[in-house]
Amino acid sequence: LIPESDNPEDDKIYFFFRENAIDGEHSGKATHARIGQICKNDFGGHRSLVNKWTTFLKARLMCSVPGPNGIDTHFDELQDVFLMNSKDPKNPIIYAVFTTSSNIFKGSAICMYSMADVRRVFLGPYAHRDGPNYQWVPYQGRVPYPRPGTCPSKTFGGFDSTKDLPDEVITFARSHPAMYNPVFPVNHRPIMIKTDLDYQFTQIVVDRVDAEDGQYDVLFIGTDIGTVLKVVSIPRETWHDLEEVLLEEITVFREPTPVSAMKISTKQQQLYIGSAVGVSQLPLHRCDVYGKACAECCLARDPYCAWDGASCSRYFPTAKRRTRRQDIRNGDPLTHCSDLQHPDNPSGTGLEEKIIYGVENSSTFLECSPKSQRALVYWQFQKQNEERKEEIKASDRLIRTEQGLLLRSLQRKDSGLYFCYAVEHGFMQTLLKVTLEIIDTEHLEELLHREEEGDSSKVKEASNGMTPIQKVWYRDFMQLINHPNLNTMDEFCEQVWKRDRKQRRQKPANAQVNPNKWKHLQENKKGRNRRTHEFERAPRSV
Repeated sequence: LIPESDNPEDDKIYFFFRENAIDGEHSGKATHARIGQICKNDFGGHRSLVNKWTTFLKARLMCSVPGPNGIDTHFDELQDVFLMNSKDPKNPIIYAVFTTSSNIFKGSAICMYSMADVRRVFLGPYAHRDGPNYQWVPYQGRVPYPRPGTCPSKTFGGFDSTKDLPDEVITFARSHPAMYNPVFPVNHRPIMIKTDLDYQFTQIVVDRVDAEDGQYDVLFIGTDIGTVLKVVSIPRETWHDLEEVLLEEITVFREPTPVSAMKISTKQQQLYIGSAVGVSQLPLHRCDVYGKACAECCLARDPYCAWDGASCSRYFPTAKRRTRRQDIRNGDPLTHCSDLQHPDNPSGTGLEEKIIYGVENSSTFLECSPKSQRALVYWQFQKQNEERKEEIKASDRLIRTEQGLLLRSLQRKDSGLYFCYAVEHGFMQTLLKVTLEIIDTEHLEELLHREEEGDSSKVKEASNGMTPIQKVWYRDFMQLINHPNLNTMDEFCEQVWKRDRKQRRQKPANAQVNPNKWKHLQENKKGRNRRTHEFERAPRSV
């Protein structure tokens, strides 16, 4: 129910649906998304359309991507609609979820509409079939008064009820229920498109959030595999030119199941998701997932969150703090976090450092993934005893993935320092520093043979010649490393097990045992004797 004017009698009910409409230019059927309207005080006609709607009108909802040569890609399958109230109750914003009905590709889109455009279409020309092909054309004849679709009130025409409308108005409304012009979305294109994915959109709810630099609409989108996308709509230059930023993608249900219902509670700050397997509850904001650094919180561009001087936490418009930093529109940490940066670590977080050992001709994986889904990962390599760094480019041996860097068939020249960077909005931060040590095959086999021969003196001399780091890790590492020579490793493990069994056999056989140690177990064993307690057992129930 949306008010039309200050007079409550002019209020109209709008509803959304899809139908198989017969196109006048083609013989087949096409699925069209529709928006319909009826007056709240519609009681039907007096002689015609008795007990039926007399103010019903419908128009097509367009959600398409302009293509070359005027051929658009249409999203016609309407899935869900959400009305976002504004300061003016007469002009809410309409968010609608669409999917494709085409067998060529699979896609989803979200379009945004204004009520001003909807009213303009319902005040435009009616659709009329005419011509030799009986196709749809705009009606050019005389339109009766009051205009069909107008609510009976003192505002327009002075009619008290739809039963008082003239017969020509009722007849025209029955033969011309559709409008010729469609309702186009804001900016004549979707605000978000996803194609060629293994899921489609099903539901949508929207929350308007106050931030440091204005208000933003946060979209929560349900999918047919049980996930929820959290997206913020950010205007670029004007509110009609929007940028959609994906904040989170949350898996709600363990089993992939379509999200069939979504409700939002701004009072409880919770999101409720329903499906065929159950109902789940999620908080609207999870600021801790963005980390504790000012730069990471600023790059997240989440209107719910701001850096409070110590961590990324919930943003409250009423709280005034000098240390609070937030930039949703631009996401620029260089401006808002410049006074908190350290030259060696611009992100302001403790740099994670690792030491990884790999065996020559084997493979290893360097895991590194940024918190932001929009950040680009950049790798650099620095050889030992050198200061120059070089970019790591993908090859047959070096494979870059979303989770990190895979090094195949390790070589001695791969030893060195590996740096993982996250680049976003021109800001680069170091996420990880890895020291990779390569153990050559000859050295590994030499150590294995020395262990087999039991030459403790040589092993001791070799240990004295190693660096302190090698002394710590080499013996345990030799037992766990996945060496390419499996036979040698099996022999080594077998020798370790034999040594352990030998040490157990060397224990004194006549070791003194405390006679009272097992006394309580013997007493318990006696207590479980059936004959001893035969008469103490309770009788069985009948």
